[in-house]
Amino acid sequence: MKDAFGLPQSLLVLGGTSEIALATARRLIARRTRTVWLAGRPSPALEEAAGQLRGLGADVHTVAFDALDPASHEAVLGKVFAEGDVDLVLLAFGLLGDQARDEREPEAAVRVAQTNYTGAVSAGLVCARSLQSQGHGSLVVMSSVAGERARRANFIYGSSKAGLDAFAQGLGDALYGTGVHVMVVRPGFVRTRMTAGLPEAPLATTPEAVASAVELGLRRRSETVWVPGTLRVVMAALRHLPRGVFRRLPV
Repeated sequence: MKDAFGLPQSLLVLGGTSEIALATARRLIARRTRTVWLAGRPSPALEEAAGQLRGLGADVHTVAFDALDPASHEAVLGKVFAEGDVDLVLLAFGLLGDQARDEREPEAAVRVAQTNYTGAVSAGLVCARSLQSQGHGSLVVMSSVAGERARRANFIYGSSKAGLDAFAQGLGDALYGTGVHVMVVRPGFVRTRMTAGLPEAPLATTPEAVASAVELGLRRRSETVWVPGTLRVVMAALRHLPRGVFRRLPV
């Protein structure tokens, strides 16, 4: 169960090597979280992440999870929930892709879409049903400001995040009043391995800043969190720009 401050004692991370997810796990372990499940493709990186969190005092388990294999999600994630209640599910897997390559190779573009949207829909619904069955818990979905309006520079990634964002909002409405809380997190450019080598965007942030925003959002039971918060105003303006004007912006 969550503590008096609304923070989880047990955490399931979908995307167990995500730098944002691991920063969030570290922050929550420092507060109250004692049991962590890291779900991801088996790899040395996943085991290393688990070891680091164990060093902070948490009971950490790894789970073989593949976003691109929706047929396995029910069985794989069901085993986690069968071990006991999960207070927080953090859906943090995703694929940035390479826009130029993905335009040339549609199969690569489809992989981005299937990872970021189809896989998230499947895993999100499986976890939502389990959270609803136990009668409590939060589902935190890592979206992106890229989903607010498709940009020429990354419209394949952006469109997949737009779909994910709409799905998560709808899921939150569907679960309203059930005891399950859904929170959509919309970070801007985050300095991680995934964005290494890319030109840094204005208002860039860090995994630790996103983790701090997630914690605050959980305490407040927020439905939407922007990181940094000023992006809410920036994206509100960009979203309503005429298409011809937006097309000429260096974004």
